[in-house]
Amino acid sequence: MEEYNSGDEGVFSADEASISVKECIEGVIGGTDYNQSKVNQWTASIVEHSLTHLVKQGRPFKYMVNCTIMQKSGAGLHTANSCYWDTATDGSCTVRWENRTMYCVVSVFAVAVVL
Repeated sequence: MEEYNSGDEGVFSADEASISVKECIEGVIGGTDYNQSKVNQWTASIVEHSLTHLVKQGRPFKYMVNCTIMQKSGAGLHTANSCYWDTATDGSCTVRWENRTMYCVVSVFAVAVVL
C-alpha cells in the first residue's frame, strides 16, 4: 500500500474523504444530464472509484460507501445515517453534489482496523 504521511494515521479525516469523493463524482457524472438508463452504472462507478481512492491512502480503515442519484423534479429527498462506534478513531462524511438535472449524495463510513 502507499505510504500516507499524517500525524494521526489512525483517525478518519472527513475533509480528505470529501475531497476524494467530490473528485470521483465529477469524474463520473460531472458534465452530464440525468439519464435513467445510466444511473445504475454511475452509482456503481462512483462507489468503486471512491473506495479505490480511499484505500490508496493506505490508512487502517474498513470503508463503506453509499451513493444515491436522484433526478431534479421538485420532489424532496431526505437521508439520515446513524452509527455506533469509537468516535475517537472512526468517522463518516456525506457529500452532496448537484448539477442542473440531478442530485448525488454519497456517504462514506470508516471503521478503524485495530491490528
